[in-house]
Amino acid sequence: MTTKERIKEIIDNQPDDATYEEIIRELAFSGMVERGLKDVRDQHVISNEEMGKRIRLWQK
Repeated sequence: MTTKERIKEIIDNQPDDATYEEIIRELAFSGMVERGLKDVRDQHVISNEEMGKRIRLWQK
C-alpha cells in the first residue's frame, strides 16, 4: 500500500464528525508507528537496559 493510499484509508476510517485536529493526530500517530516498525525491521533498536541508562542521564 502506498503512503497516499494509507492516508486515504486513515481518513476514511475517521468518524464523519472528526475534527481537523483529530485527523491530523491520527495521521501523525500512524506515521510514528510505521517509523518505529521500520526501525525494528532495520534493526535500529536499543535494549531496555540501554534505554534505562539514557533516561537516567536525561534526568540529571
